[in-house]
Amino acid sequence: MKSIPTSKARGFSTKAIHDGYDPQSSHGSLNAPVYMTSTYAFEDAAAAEAVFAGESDRYVYGRQHNPTQALLETRIASLEGAGAALVVGSGMAAITSTLWTFLQSGDEIVCHHTIYSTASMFFGELVRFGISVRKVDVSNTLELQQAVSSKTKFIYFESPVNPTGELIDIARVASVAHASDAKVIIDSTFASPALQTPLKLGADIVIHSLTKYINGHGDVLGGAVVGDADTIAEIRAAGLRYMTGGVISPMSAFLILRGLKTLKVRMRQHGDNALEVAEMLTAHPAVKSVCYPFLPRSPQYELAQQQMSAGTGIISFELKSGYEGARRMMNRLEIITCALSLGDTESLITHPAALIEARKKIKPETQLARGVSREMIRLSVGLEDVQDLIADLEQALQGEQ
Repeated sequence: MKSIPTSKARGFSTKAIHDGYDPQSSHGSLNAPVYMTSTYAFEDAAAAEAVFAGESDRYVYGRQHNPTQALLETRIASLEGAGAALVVGSGMAAITSTLWTFLQSGDEIVCHHTIYSTASMFFGELVRFGISVRKVDVSNTLELQQAVSSKTKFIYFESPVNPTGELIDIARVASVAHASDAKVIIDSTFASPALQTPLKLGADIVIHSLTKYINGHGDVLGGAVVGDADTIAEIRAAGLRYMTGGVISPMSAFLILRGLKTLKVRMRQHGDNALEVAEMLTAHPAVKSVCYPFLPRSPQYELAQQQMSAGTGIISFELKSGYEGARRMMNRLEIITCALSLGDTESLITHPAALIEARKKIKPETQLARGVSREMIRLSVGLEDVQDLIADLEQALQGEQ
């Protein structure tokens, strides 16, 4: 497949739509083909031998690479300003493929005290294999400096943080990490490359759940790792190929390519809607607190302006009526859907503490992460007409005043 080289001079949406593909290479097809094959035929025995001798990087087997996957990787790397990207089957596959490539028994990872879906992996699976995990407030420079040691391989965090929506100063964390020869891994799912490019702020590796904003339509799973070319090649060869096998299907890659084309315009609308909703919630008498860093009165407003180009669609808020009030309010919603994911065209809402309480029935030791209160609600603001969303929230909050 002939590819059009990427260009730094092009704008974001132009890159998202055009980079890496020439329609004339595929009979004039405007959309790139979906390569539905698990393996690839060699021209002759010598061609096969060249691959195994390390003399060829051609496509061999679908567990490593696929042309549809490669096009998505080209575009994501271009949008992040990265040397390369690896696209895999889910956000968790992106994290595990990366960590299992570089960590070994005796190593240490420092992570932010609020991590969401990765907590079980960090404090269960990594520890089980002899890897030390230290949980700290990475936004506190002194606490972070005291936590990092000569054994620290990575500092890992999310920004914006799931589920609170708070920001972490990426450049400051990178400065502390690099002073100790550690590397920074940031999960930038909540922002997407349309709003934030962490590599330019000093991060070494960026993780995305493509399931969320980058795909944006709630119909496919995917994950991505972004960084320099050597790092990504190592993760592909070890973490993906031999340790997780977390390959993405060609059809999923195709659907994410389709979602990527509208990412910038969708993120603009998500952010516009979220700001209006956050303003309404801030003024509502039933609401105790709101976290949305792009609110001008937010204590993180200055950092938000420095680190991101605009606000995302994630708001967290607390009700004065507490834990039970959060549950009652969510049950009254008519348009906004109670669901675990985020970043879809539909507005989605979840109550983390209620999920933790349910989880305790299986694992009694399960606890809320530091920084997440029992009354906190996470709202992923979608692309519906914002006045309809505000009206839905107002009627649901009415009983909590």
